[in-house]
Order: sequence, then structure tokens, then C-alpha cells
Amino acid sequence: MKKFTFLIITLLIISSAVNAQERKKLAQTGMKFLSVSLDARVSGLGDAGTSVNDVTAASMFYNPSTMASMTDMVSANVNVFTWIADIKYISSAVAFKPFDGDYGVFGLSFVSVDYGEFNSTIFAPTEAGFLDIGTYKPKALAFGLGYANQLSEKFSVGGNIKYVYQSLGSGVMNVALDKEDYKVNTLAFDFGILYHTGFKSLDFGMNVRNFSQELRYVEKQFQLPLTFEIGVSMNMTDLFNVNKDMYSFLLSVDASHPRDYSEQVSVGGEFIFMNTLALRAGYTYPTDEQEFTAGIGLKQRVLGYLLGVDYAYTPFGIFNDIHRISVNFAF
Repeated sequence: MKKFTFLIITLLIISSAVNAQERKKLAQTGMKFLSVSLDARVSGLGDAGTSVNDVTAASMFYNPSTMASMTDMVSANVNVFTWIADIKYISSAVAFKPFDGDYGVFGLSFVSVDYGEFNSTIFAPTEAGFLDIGTYKPKALAFGLGYANQLSEKFSVGGNIKYVYQSLGSGVMNVALDKEDYKVNTLAFDFGILYHTGFKSLDFGMNVRNFSQELRYVEKQFQLPLTFEIGVSMNMTDLFNVNKDMYSFLLSVDASHPRDYSEQVSVGGEFIFMNTLALRAGYTYPTDEQEFTAGIGLKQRVLGYLLGVDYAYTPFGIFNDIHRISVNFAF
């Protein structure tokens, strides 16, 4: 009980600090595609997924240590959605738990971002003041290799190593129309822990994402969107005398410290009926546009094979609403 009280007090302190913050930008970062939530289930929870251990392979994108709680031998996840400004995301992850987890859980992940096509111009003494020299297509990719292991009944650790790449296309260097490619790549690291407190189903998680060296575009230096997160989650039906095979309600709370924004608190809830139908809602504060999220999910196990489909809806203020779809398969 002391552990439970300590965790709650910690989150309350962090929440108070967040409420006292002004909505102000901090250090600017690059490769922001690495900080966009990919999985529809976690997005429906308001991104409060740091300690959620009822996981699929998508946990590699959040807290890799939760992958150690995977009960199936193989889990696969695919996510597709259109971000703001018609930016298209496709991501997938596969987790493999050989020998019943005696050697841990291994995972592979992939993220692809299509920013669309843009007109390329240069200054010219014409009536329009510029000369159209074609088009260019910025893009971004990330490949990850992950590993998680349950060191004891209560404690799990995990990490990812990611190769990340981003290209902003080609730029004209002189009047001879000589071009130079503007691209950058590096290795980034994620690390997380998951702790089962022993009080009912209360779990505590922590992770650091996108740790990397400083990068440079031409003469400008920048860093990746490093983020530190802690969170707690619990099936609240543990506190009541109900049939958990019929109903369950997961409550998850995260506190995050991004490099390029003020501290944030995310709260998410998931009601599951008969281990099949899930209804989700979440809220994050502070944000510029995104705050409330909602989602729904269906999953069914047949002959040992699990198939699940999740959907998340995120209103985004002056931008288009975001609709995420995820498909999960496991056996």
C-alpha cells in the first residue's frame, strides 16, 4: 500500500507542476515524426500507454519493456493514418517470443512517412519573381530492433535501437542549377522499465525515447525529440466484486517531459466487454490543438489465433481530424 501511495503522490506533484506551466515552446527539435503516436489503441487512451502491459508488438513504439508481458509467441501490428497537412504514416511491428520467453522477446519495427509532393522554385528576374524547376518529395523512415526481458515476476526491462532517416529533397546551389541533397540519418535509442507493484494489477512504467547524438542540416544543428515518460495503470475492477471475464476497466495516467514542449499529463480509460469490445477515451494537457481522443476496438481469438482491429479519433483544432486504424494478429 505504501508503494501505491507513493506513486499517486508522485503523479499528483507532476500534475500540479504541469498545471502551473505556461504553454510555451522550449528547445526546438528535428525529425518530429518520431514523436507522433502510431498505434490506434494507445492513441485512443490519450497516449497514456507507458505502463499498459496488455500489449501487442506496437509496444515497441512506446515502452519496449512492456513487450516482455506478451503472452503469444508471435505478435504483429500494422498502423495507417493521415496526419495533419495530409502527411501519411504507415508503420508496423513484429514481436517474437521464442522458447516461451526464456531468452526474452525480440522485435522489429518500421515507420514510413510520406510528406507529399512540393513545387521547387528559385529566384529569377521574371514577372512572378521565381522560376519553377520541378517538384520534390520529402520523406522519413525508421527501422528498429527491440528486445525485452522479464527479469523477475515484478520487473521487466526493454530497449530499441533505431536507424532513422529523413530527406528534405534537393536544393539548387547556384545559377547553374547544381543540386545538393538535404538528408540526414543517425541511430537513436529507447529504453524502458515496467514494475508490477504487487497491489492488485497496479503497474508502474518509465521510458526514455529518441536518445541520440546532435545532428546538423547544412549549418543548423538540432536534436531528436527526446522524451521522458512515467506512468501508472490499473484494472479498476480489481477494487470491486465483478466478473472480470465480462467487464474490465483500465485506467492509465502518464506524465511526460518532452525536450521541445512543456510537461504534459495524459489520462486514458478503456472499458472492455467480454474480452471482445473495447471503448476508449483519453485526454492530454497541455497541448496546442490536440486534447480529447476516443477509440473503439474489437478482438477475437479463434483456434489459438488472435485478430484485432482498433480505431482512434483525434480532433485536431484548426487542422483536419486524425483517424487511426490498427490491425493486430497474434498466435
